[in-house]
Amino acid sequence: MALESKEEDSCEVNRNLYPPIETYSSGFFKVSDIHTIYWEQSGNPNGHPVVFLHGGPGGGTSPSNRKFFDPEFYRIILFDQRGAGKSTPHACLEENTTWDLIADIEKLREHLEVPEWQVFGGSWGSTLALAYSQSHPDKVTGLVLRGIFLLRKKEIDWFYEGGAATIFPDAWEQFRDLVPESERGCFVDAYHKRLNSDDKETQLAAAKAWTTWEMMTAHLIPNEDNIKRGDDDDFSLGRYDVICPMMSAWDLHKAWPEADFKVVLNAGHSANEPGISAELVAANERLKRHYQGK
Repeated sequence: MALESKEEDSCEVNRNLYPPIETYSSGFFKVSDIHTIYWEQSGNPNGHPVVFLHGGPGGGTSPSNRKFFDPEFYRIILFDQRGAGKSTPHACLEENTTWDLIADIEKLREHLEVPEWQVFGGSWGSTLALAYSQSHPDKVTGLVLRGIFLLRKKEIDWFYEGGAATIFPDAWEQFRDLVPESERGCFVDAYHKRLNSDDKETQLAAAKAWTTWEMMTAHLIPNEDNIKRGDDDDFSLGRYDVICPMMSAWDLHKAWPEADFKVVLNAGHSANEPGISAELVAANERLKRHYQGK
């Protein structure tokens, strides 16, 4: 599902992903005594700025994220959040809160001398996008959100405490069985303990199980390449949308009826699902026309 903050016009808009492009600049920016974040820019250096907020937390960015935006119109800015992707130190949770990340977005805007920008975020990225836009409304020209996640207890309980097991019982068993029965009262706590263990093997086993659970549930049709990412040590330490169920997007829609609300049929959670990709590109195209005054 996708949500955008401008009204749709009746004209036909592009819904195809743009071709792959290379960056024209990139670098590392120290945001605290501990953390340094990776950033990159592609597209039109003089175009309308848009910042891409990746999911996770800890998902990181990839070159394919650039393809949602018209490179002739947009100045496309991607960055890896604290502890994710190329940012250092990898998988570090110290000084890594929601509000640290919000502060980083604003620091990056100032560092890149961007007066204001469009904010694009999915899943955990939608959480950050909403929090950032509420904290800095004068810096945001528009919002495109997908896989809405509002960080409420009922959402976390649904996905990590057994609710989604009714749809993916086979995948859930692998996630569940890493934890002894005596600790299954709260899987989030049990995994938190293991992910922060001093024992590297314990840490990696938990990271792989956690990542595999997320990857096995991210697509309507299971994506084997994505599922295999659970076997990647570095990445791990980082049937419809069961990860961020529609209730979250619906609740946001009810609270913010002015935003354009789209429910994508035959799609799951991933931005790479064809139907979701098409709506995200179309949303960016509609905002582009708005900026152009068309």
